[in-house]
Amino acid sequence: MNKSDNHAFVNQLLVYTLVMICLSGSIGLGTVWMRHQISVTANSTRQMESRIAQAERSLAETTIQVAAEESLEVLTRRNSEWKLGLLPPVESQVGRLAGSPERRLAALRNREAFTDRTGAETAPVVFASGSRVRR
Repeated sequence: MNKSDNHAFVNQLLVYTLVMICLSGSIGLGTVWMRHQISVTANSTRQMESRIAQAERSLAETTIQVAAEESLEVLTRRNSEWKLGLLPPVESQVGRLAGSPERRLAALRNREAFTDRTGAETAPVVFASGSRVRR
């Protein structure tokens, strides 16, 4: 009987050792896989950042080229080279608007959002504090 107890102990020890080897191996494999995924993500992020930087440089170069082509000297030279016969505007032809052009354009663009289907403008909602309602 003593001999079988000894074999049972060795079998349990062997099973526990194999379980520990498999468990530590799977943890090690998971760690290597996770480090690989981190490396792949870092490489793709680095590539994306370089593409973004290249696009920003290209946009800056294009902006500089457009600004150079919009200068008065270049426009005058192109007018004479291409024989367009264009004249600069006279001050009476220029209309100046007061206020913010962004707000004016936004109001024009969103005008249909504040009209009903019949074309009549809806009355604005007025919030009043207290029991009195002002109109």
